Amino acid sequence: MAIQIRLDELLHKRRMTLTELAERIDLALPNLSILKTGKAKAIRFSTLDALCTALDCQPGDLMAHILTNDPNPEG
Repeated sequence: MAIQIRLDELLHKRRMTLTELAERIDLALPNLSILKTGKAKAIRFSTLDALCTALDCQPGDLMAHILTNDPNPEG
């Protein structure tokens, strides 16, 4: 199983850049980029709240649970 981050889709729908979002939620651009690319291992609820507020969405709009066939995704 994996969690897919759908930040690109929401940014495109909102016609917003990653830089603009980073400024709105007061988060460093490199940290937001790590989240956007799916390389983040965790997300704080405060960051999730800020993203949902800035993008006018629900957490489920930002993330999707994807099933995989790998029984040991940690390697």
